[in-house]
Amino acid sequence: MKGTEKIIAHIQADAKARADEILAQAEQQAAALREEQEKEAAVLYSEKIRAGVKDCEDSAESLERIARMESRKELLAVKQKSIEECFVLAQSKIVALPDEEYAAYLASLAAEAVVTGEEEIILNARDRRRVGEKLVDLVNARVENGRLTLSDETRDFIGGLILRRGSVETNCTLELQMDLARAEMASRIAGVLFA
Repeated sequence: MKGTEKIIAHIQADAKARADEILAQAEQQAAALREEQEKEAAVLYSEKIRAGVKDCEDSAESLERIARMESRKELLAVKQKSIEECFVLAQSKIVALPDEEYAAYLASLAAEAVVTGEEEIILNARDRRRVGEKLVDLVNARVENGRLTLSDETRDFIGGLILRRGSVETNCTLELQMDLARAEMASRIAGVLFA
């Protein structure tokens, strides 16, 4: 039996050596696969990080563009409000002119708008009391064959006048004058205010 035991021991030793060899090869293959997988994972991780950074940069740029656009809109609104306030201030300064200057201003508006010289001048109630008759005299003096009259009717506008001939009216109110001036002067005023 000793010979049989020797043979069995030899077979067991050969099997163990073969098993150790197979195990060593398997461990090498597993290590190689692990290393390859770690490299692939590192590449994927790097790609994901780059994609994430790019997404963050894109989002930040987009938010920055939106913020710049909103800022420009707000600045434009402030500028437009400031320009509007300039026109409101100009309108109130014209209305607050001394009576003689205000009447002369209205007379120049009327004289430019007169067609026949026989129009009726319509004012607001305050201006009618303040400069009505004086205005009629000034306009008639400026217009050849001027026979303008002061209407008993008053209208609700800030200042200026309306000339009426029959059913035809010519609007010379301050509101219209400011609208016309705004279209022409807004960019120049913006240049002065925001230069």
